Amino acid sequence: MKRLLPALALSSCLLTGISTTTLAQSLPGLTLFSGVKSENQLSFFLDFGGQTNSTDRYRLRVPANKMKLPVSQFNITYPEHYKGSFDTKEIEVRVKGKSVGLKEVKWDKETRVIEIVTQEPVPARSKVELILSNVQNPSFGGMFYFNCQVLSPGGVQIPRYLGTWIISIS
Repeated sequence: MKRLLPALALSSCLLTGISTTTLAQSLPGLTLFSGVKSENQLSFFLDFGGQTNSTDRYRLRVPANKMKLPVSQFNITYPEHYKGSFDTKEIEVRVKGKSVGLKEVKWDKETRVIEIVTQEPVPARSKVELILSNVQNPSFGGMFYFNCQVLSPGGVQIPRYLGTWIISIS
């Protein structure tokens, strides 16, 4: 019994230390009752943990199987109750891990849309990561649905829905 108590105390300290080292948040995970079909849920990663009132970096991912056509513009919409802010000078698009040139990045606060226009169309079947750095998370936490719509070059410019990132700020 005397040997068991110190061993138990030491192992509980180690387990506590290991669990606190993981700050970042990501999806996919188990999301119940979100209202978004699982095939429409896009994965993401919050580099600094998604804490309220803090600066963060959002890595919003679009898998290659969602990119059925070339894309010249990504539109990210977010809900009215999200009161964070974005730095349009700190937005990057990576295709297959490599940064691509951007023609224009606009943030319309009134309609809650971030428009990201690439210099060259992103090829179909490409794995894409939209990186939003220097994001100021909102003061109050919650679950926020960020939607991804894209425009393809040429033809009629009708946005196509690719999926939703379900981001939780706590």
